[in-house]
Amino acid sequence: MKIDNYKPDYLVEAVYQLDPKRLQALNVRAVMVDLDNTLIAWDNPDGTPELLAWLLDMRENGLKVVVVSNNKQARVARAVEKFGVQYIWRAMKPFAWGIKKALRLLDERPENVIMVGDQLMTDIRAAHRAGVRSILVKPLVASDSWSTQVNRWRERRVWKKLIARDGEPVWKTSL
Repeated sequence: MKIDNYKPDYLVEAVYQLDPKRLQALNVRAVMVDLDNTLIAWDNPDGTPELLAWLLDMRENGLKVVVVSNNKQARVARAVEKFGVQYIWRAMKPFAWGIKKALRLLDERPENVIMVGDQLMTDIRAAHRAGVRSILVKPLVASDSWSTQVNRWRERRVWKKLIARDGEPVWKTSL
């Protein structure tokens, strides 16, 4: 396992802390974002006022947002359609398939997009495979769905290797 395949480009505490002006300064025109425990808590599919404010801020500043999720269509649709957000379901992360599909949907090049997620093993790995920069955020809630728990176990092993090589991660409140 090549450890750099799992190393995020940026560490930010929460997706809602991403400022559109700072993203634009990094030549980002679109944000791909994981759904569960990144954009919304996995056990609360209805979102929050914070989510609405962040999406509005992105739109008002001309940034496109698309959800890239491994979840089923019904789950993703229920969570984001009411906000007018496009989405890719069953993205098959850690493979690049879903991210490449989102790139076509957005009509963007990898260098103008950033992927935001809460998992090294799926979100960050898929971003690297697709040639897209990545932001790791802390999970919104401490618990995970059963399907994510296996990934978290593997992720702890990868974190140990990253920390041994690069030192403790430094989480920021903005880019």
